[in-house]
Amino acid sequence: MLNRFRISIILLMAGPMLSPLAVAQNQPPQHPATVKGQKAGTTGDQKPAPAPRHDISGTWEPANGPQDGVQADGVKAMPNDNKPQHQLPYTPYGSQVFKSHHALEGAQAVLPGFFDDPRDKCEPLGFPRMNFYNLRETQILQNEYKVVMLYQYATTWRVIWTDGRELPKTVDGGVAVGGEVKEPRYYGYSVGKWADDTTLVVQTAGTMGEDRVWLDTAGRPISDQLRVEERLHRVDHDHLEWSVTIDDPKIYTKPWVAMDKFPMKLEDPHRDVMEQYCSPAEMERYNKLFGDPSSGPASHAPER
Repeated sequence: MLNRFRISIILLMAGPMLSPLAVAQNQPPQHPATVKGQKAGTTGDQKPAPAPRHDISGTWEPANGPQDGVQADGVKAMPNDNKPQHQLPYTPYGSQVFKSHHALEGAQAVLPGFFDDPRDKCEPLGFPRMNFYNLRETQILQNEYKVVMLYQYATTWRVIWTDGRELPKTVDGGVAVGGEVKEPRYYGYSVGKWADDTTLVVQTAGTMGEDRVWLDTAGRPISDQLRVEERLHRVDHDHLEWSVTIDDPKIYTKPWVAMDKFPMKLEDPHRDVMEQYCSPAEMERYNKLFGDPSSGPASHAPER
């Protein structure tokens, strides 16, 4: 019998690489390596060069290795491991929704034949789960109007507007934008502002409700009242820290930190990022051959 289960279906296909854009010059970020034999992104004494101003573009990967971004037991800073310090501040409704989810990972994990993660049907992960599921190589492109994030998993992209527009207000049925109500989105509506020369603060609202998306692989929920704050701080030329705060008054009694200065490192700008997809056919085949048989008689799901 399988005690744990994790699916990550990877199709390796060569894809074109988009070069990051600098803020004003619309050029790829310049590496300060001008001395023969000197490593890109370092000064003459091999220390990382300073971070460029208002520029987080590049291809980034988890600094502590790809597994650091998998986050199978839940969000990195608050995994679902039954430790008191990792208990989330649920509202009564939030606790009810969480108990209705049957996840494959975390302290309340069920057997493969009984889980109901929307990911099982290869539904869009949505935001902010995209930051908490197989966060591997991430390409960031930018110009003076917006920042675009390209995630490796599912070749998903999202736009963060930096042109001064305000974050849309959440209303019943969606968000208010320019005098009209627009539909909620899997990846929401995002705006960003520079807090200082090296820190971009991003606010996101207008995401899908609790019946469409999960927060993480451990089954924690979010609602359409969610508001997410991200802080992307470029420490130096080669290193980035990524923090995420969850604020969802419908599900949680107070805001809490899901990723706390998660370290990323810069890759070679010529890096060709491989594809990584969820395949419905492969998911069905796995469940038929392994997941369902390993779960025993399908009479009822195990109690939490």
